[in-house]
Amino acid sequence: MLKKILFTGLIGAMGMLGCGRDDAAKQAQNETKTSIQIKGSDTMVNLVQAWAEEFMKKHPDKQLAVTGGGSGTGISALISSTCDICMASRTIKEKEIKLAEQKGGHPNEIKVALDGLAVVVHPSNPISKLTQSQLADIFTGKIANWKDVGGKEARIVVLSREVTSGTHVYFKEHILRKGNEKGPEEFASSALMLPSSQAIADEVTNNPDAIGYYGMGYISAKQKAIAVAKDDKSGYEAPTTENVISGKYPISRPLLVYTNGAPNGLVKEFIDFALSPEGQKIVVNTDFVPVK
Repeated sequence: MLKKILFTGLIGAMGMLGCGRDDAAKQAQNETKTSIQIKGSDTMVNLVQAWAEEFMKKHPDKQLAVTGGGSGTGISALISSTCDICMASRTIKEKEIKLAEQKGGHPNEIKVALDGLAVVVHPSNPISKLTQSQLADIFTGKIANWKDVGGKEARIVVLSREVTSGTHVYFKEHILRKGNEKGPEEFASSALMLPSSQAIADEVTNNPDAIGYYGMGYISAKQKAIAVAKDDKSGYEAPTTENVISGKYPISRPLLVYTNGAPNGLVKEFIDFALSPEGQKIVVNTDFVPVK
């Protein structure tokens, strides 16, 4: 029995030694990288691309590839080790952390900016403000006609991001489900699920009966961002930088990046740049809110 215990302990020690060697090898490999893959949140693509372009001007021997697809896609890529940095407009879920750990990963979260989710309609729509409860009823289909919220007689066309989007998840949990992550509420069966924030912007531009949502960095004169109140006793607040910083605007969230363990090498250099005064100025220039 003693021999068996000693043998088992030896195997475990050898396994831990092997894991340590693997981790050291990965770290050494990361420190010598000259290119990195960044994947995930469509909300963050323009911001991170702007960071990458400026970073590569300063480091012409380095290559950074930035692609979207949604926060869920980015997190899956991080778990499968097919990206170096995941962009996410939602926090990683417990089941995703466990899956990453099963594969030898250790997701590390870094807040790089703040965002307000803008709810937008066509500029010709007379509606300019709604409560969170009214938004929940519209996006779940309980309210299906604009006249029921003081607008014209017309069927509401609900637009949403697709299910892999962190923006979709955040909006569902915080507006439809009123903060209850496990609530039963879902988007209306008639809702159009669109692949990107730009697709929502384009559809609202061309459809006077549409309503959608996206990160406020996408706001343009071709859509009208409506003011939102927590309830009918609260003030209506617009999605502006000042209102996100102060916490007045009720649909706000952090923008995050995830790395596998603490960043090092080129990954750390890039994230340090994003958090630098110059990087945070780019946050402001792309209509997001700086964390520093």
